[in-house]
Amino acid sequence: MSEDPTLPVSRRRRGRTARAARTGDLTVTNRRKKTNKLYLIASLVIAVLVIASFAFASFTGGGRGGDASGGHAQQFVDGIGIQHAIEGRDHIAEGASVSYNTVPPTSGNHWPTPARCGFYEEQLPDERVVHNMEHGNIVISYNLPLESEISALRRALNDIGLNKVWGVARAYGGIPTGQVSLSTWGVNDTFLGVDEARISRFFEAYAGSLGPERVPC
Repeated sequence: MSEDPTLPVSRRRRGRTARAARTGDLTVTNRRKKTNKLYLIASLVIAVLVIASFAFASFTGGGRGGDASGGHAQQFVDGIGIQHAIEGRDHIAEGASVSYNTVPPTSGNHWPTPARCGFYEEQLPDERVVHNMEHGNIVISYNLPLESEISALRRALNDIGLNKVWGVARAYGGIPTGQVSLSTWGVNDTFLGVDEARISRFFEAYAGSLGPERVPC
């Protein structure tokens, strides 16, 4: 807008000064809006990256320090356990019982909810952990009379990264005293005492490999 030449010089100067001030304020305001918008975009990007990293860690088992990659075998490996016929894989009502062909079982109908990975000093029902085996998990059943033996088993499992996302250890009275039994879908290996090398070999072969579903616990 052009200035009115009839206005005194002092008023024209004040008008120019006011317009300049308004223009400066508008520039500062626009700059602040742009800066705030950039901060908002950066915050959203960071939030997405953080959420994605947590999701990835959860999926890979990184949140528990485990190894979700699984074992190398895609079928039974001669010399690592004993192979058993698959008995079925239907869900049954929670609390219902199943008569399995092997002790401990390696397949069959089971309850809808599997156990979480971990070391249990109590007994978990066969019907629950068979669901874990369907997911490719390794179930470690132990009947060890001495606390020192149980501690040794716990230490051995803690040293196996695959165990943290694929292993469920439970006390189990179905096998003779002093024995440990490793079970996954269709395969079992039972032995006396705590054999760390044998346990590790079983995990390296079968963790996450043989079940019809591959679901870390």
